Amino acid sequence: MSNLQIRMADAIRHLSMDAVQQANSGHPGMPMGMADIAVALWGEHLKHNPNDPLWINRDRFVLSNGHGSMLLYSLLHLSGYDLPIEELKKFRQLHSKTPGHPEYGITPGVETTTGPLGQGIANAVGMALAEKLLAEEFNRPGHKIVDHYTYAFLGDGCLMEGISHEVCSLAGTLQLNKLIAFWDDNGISIDGKVISWFNEDTPKRFEAYHWNVLRDIDGHDAEAVSAAIAKAKKSDKPSLICCKTAIGKGSPNMAGSDKVHGSPLGAAEIAETRLALNWPYPPFEIPQDIYAAWDFKKRGQAAEHEWHEEFQEYKTQYPELASELQRRMQGDLPEDFSTTLKSYLETCQTKAETIATRKASQNAIEALAPALPEFMGGSADLTGSNLTNWSSCKPVRSNQWGNHINYGVREFGMSAIMNGIALHGGYIPFGGTFLTFSDYSRNALRMAALMKLRSIFVFTHDSIGLGEDGPTHQAVEHVASLRLIPNLMVWRPCDTTESAVAWGAAIKRKNGPSALIFSRQNCPFVTRNNQQIQDIARGGYVLRESQFGKIDAVIIATGSEIALALQTAEQLEKNGLGIRVVSMPSTTVFDQQDSAYKAKVLPANIPRIAVEAGVSDFWWKYGCAAVHGVDTFGESAPAPQLYEYFGLTVDQISKTAKQCIANK
Repeated sequence: MSNLQIRMADAIRHLSMDAVQQANSGHPGMPMGMADIAVALWGEHLKHNPNDPLWINRDRFVLSNGHGSMLLYSLLHLSGYDLPIEELKKFRQLHSKTPGHPEYGITPGVETTTGPLGQGIANAVGMALAEKLLAEEFNRPGHKIVDHYTYAFLGDGCLMEGISHEVCSLAGTLQLNKLIAFWDDNGISIDGKVISWFNEDTPKRFEAYHWNVLRDIDGHDAEAVSAAIAKAKKSDKPSLICCKTAIGKGSPNMAGSDKVHGSPLGAAEIAETRLALNWPYPPFEIPQDIYAAWDFKKRGQAAEHEWHEEFQEYKTQYPELASELQRRMQGDLPEDFSTTLKSYLETCQTKAETIATRKASQNAIEALAPALPEFMGGSADLTGSNLTNWSSCKPVRSNQWGNHINYGVREFGMSAIMNGIALHGGYIPFGGTFLTFSDYSRNALRMAALMKLRSIFVFTHDSIGLGEDGPTHQAVEHVASLRLIPNLMVWRPCDTTESAVAWGAAIKRKNGPSALIFSRQNCPFVTRNNQQIQDIARGGYVLRESQFGKIDAVIIATGSEIALALQTAEQLEKNGLGIRVVSMPSTTVFDQQDSAYKAKVLPANIPRIAVEAGVSDFWWKYGCAAVHGVDTFGESAPAPQLYEYFGLTVDQISKTAKQCIANK
């Protein structure tokens, strides 16, 4: 390892410890320990362009152990990204470009938001999978237009998280050979030496996953790490490079201990570290020769220029493919998509089918998929129940391009891999499982919302309506809890028309994820006029108006309970009461409407009764006089018996409505 490489690594160490010290908060140990690995990867192998962080064919770098964010910020600053030293000085401060953990969309060059351990490597699997599929779809003989690697740094914490097992197993099965991960094997976590709670044979574990494992690499020898990367690139499997390191490398008194993991070193230890590393510069000062050694702007621009020249040749030979790749990487929909969606909505009105909304969802996929070559479906081993496949889809296999992924029983892994696919670009991912298992996916849903990704989460078997499988599978609190996630658009449609609108809204949405909630049981088709069909997209609308020119009460419902609300309105009107039924397939969208529209749909001073087969607490925010819901876990029985048992019947709701009207 050359003296220059040592000094390049030391620049990372000092920037990291200085920024953490100034913030009086952060994790200096990992950046100091992995600095030499970063020199090998970023200095010798990583293909990127600081002048164009969104270059299509760049290598992707994921810092799965995101608490060591100063490593990444140092690399971005030193190599020439738009991240000036002033931003490093504002580490962890309000509105800086250097938040405590890397955040996608905040800092140029950050490929994904990391911090919740294990999700970074999961995102990396999604990115590598997207690269492989796009390469198979678009590359042609003599033209490797899509040809890049995905690299991930990860620590013991990532490997302890269960999601790492899910995604790394699938990566090996699919032979994602352009995925290269670096394990920071320092034997330390927050609580101390991990040997007492993490003593598995990690290399054997990854060999069992069918990974290419490079053992016992000296993580403080950049040349040894670089040689390992070169070997990994030749493998037909994903690679794990096992790097032996000392956490906090360079600190005379704290290196190798948990003391340096998540706390500032302190002024005295930083001074001793400077002396030990022969670094005579004050905080945040980097000598020009080190900046010059790290600067990647010219090399990155040259690499991208070379790719653009090749792309122009490709474009000449394959103009349609070139245009299609550019469109998809920009996230734009085909020009005829809106026409296709409109046509399918008309078909829904003509067929007027009474079917389960999970089947209505599949029908929408079947109709829209031919117009969306970027559609990438999948399911967590429930394809036949979630109905996320379509007649022309092809399964993704290690040796076969496809557009439907069998994720296996890996709900969390599926969701985080979908996020990686969305981050990479080129595909719109969607994946399904039962709604009750959204709990397994929860943090990946939150990360999708935080990053504003176009991931579409399909959840079926949405309530006690699934019946005999019982309370373990009957979602009660889940819809309400999903609605609480900021920027997650949640839809629970009631029939084929609302299902089509929900799918259209999710596909068109570029700045956030969607959760589409569907029933197992059949839901009657509802006839609507053109205005009502248009208003579905507003999240809530008047589905049935009072027949008497007066409104005595408003019943609000969603999904499978819409039929119940309509039947209740008919019964009450036989008693001379005027009932408006409001369908609210997306409360998250309805809440974004202007106050005039919301007041028009839900007029003031009229009793409101909400009906949904889930927890009731959520609905009180709409000023309801009463809520019919399910505030306990379910039971195992046929669905009709369960609705009777939990009071979700026409008679019970009618009784409640009469009481509310009388008490007005």
